[in-house]
Amino acid sequence: MLSIDRSIVDAIVAHARRDHPDEACGVVAGPAGSDTPTRHIPMENAARSMTFYEFDSMEQLRVWREMDDRDEEPVVIYHSHTATEAYPSRTDVSFAGEPGAHYLLISTREPDTEEIRSFRIVDGVVTEEPVRVVDAAVDQHAVQSYMFGQSPATVDYECSGR
Repeated sequence: MLSIDRSIVDAIVAHARRDHPDEACGVVAGPAGSDTPTRHIPMENAARSMTFYEFDSMEQLRVWREMDDRDEEPVVIYHSHTATEAYPSRTDVSFAGEPGAHYLLISTREPDTEEIRSFRIVDGVVTEEPVRVVDAAVDQHAVQSYMFGQSPATVDYECSGR
């Protein structure tokens, strides 16, 4: 399961909307070995394409070196799909080079809503996982995620304790 702060999700969605109709891409870094995404790093789509994303090689080198210097790793690698569902394409799968990362996809095909889904991609095998969006201002023990049946959608409920 991917647990990610609402402010980071909001920043990713804003990036995807800002770059639309081109695909947006970036990384959320976190302390090495923690599986905790803490630092949003929007990156440039060097392909400047509506159907494909590619990190700029120099920017990627700089970002990965910076993560190494800070004892961080890419916990989330994200990009948007501008006209299709939030599911990895064959190209996405072939370029997935971080087996420990969560691959977060955001579909911006609808102007008023976003579809957000997370996947693990290891050796070409795609496995969807629930996304738990937490609000740092809310007691994290009061936030729970549920998967319904075979649905890939995650619904979050907050209990106020009243």
